[in-house]
Amino acid sequence: MDASLTTAIDLYCERTSPGFWAEPVNALTNLSFVLAAIAIMLLMRRDGIRASAPAIFLTANMACIGIGSFLFHTLANRWTMFADVLPIFIYQMAFLVLYARNIGGLAPSRVAALVLVYVLVSVGFATLPGEWLNGSLAYGGALVFIAAIGIYHRAAGKREPLILLLAVFIFVMSLSFRSLDMALCETATLGTHFLWHLLNGLVLYLTTRAYVLNQPGAR
Repeated sequence: MDASLTTAIDLYCERTSPGFWAEPVNALTNLSFVLAAIAIMLLMRRDGIRASAPAIFLTANMACIGIGSFLFHTLANRWTMFADVLPIFIYQMAFLVLYARNIGGLAPSRVAALVLVYVLVSVGFATLPGEWLNGSLAYGGALVFIAAIGIYHRAAGKREPLILLLAVFIFVMSLSFRSLDMALCETATLGTHFLWHLLNGLVLYLTTRAYVLNQPGAR
């Protein structure tokens, strides 16, 4: 493997050495994503909701986010960083496309245009200096679009109309904790990144639940 891919990365307050178990709390709190996936499967089984291919994909992707982030917070190098961010990116794109097409009812051309706008907005946020808010501005595009979809979700009278706006509120809190992690290192030795994991597990549960409950044939 390319040596550059195994270069150690230290981005979080809890990590004080390059060892595998140097971030136990950050690593273990990734269980929130796996638990969120299990909760969605139980929801579909309990309510007799059709386990469509898109619903299964979003659910499985949540578990992959937890696994990828666990790898990053244990091995902490460049290749595991890709394992961390790639499932997150896939989930964002998949949720946007599936919601816009299957719940919003947009034509494929409009879905493509929406994806293009999302990519441009996300790239714009990603080009901002990484030291601003500890790199959390990279998720600015996701926050803006969940808020926009949440407003539509409520206005259109979808099932559980406030669920995505609740996800936005929790996402703002999770981004705040992610941003404060290194800044609070001197007074909080564990940092606050683990709260980002716990709250984001809930955010993804809520967004996936919104899709599952409103997908075609769900009622």
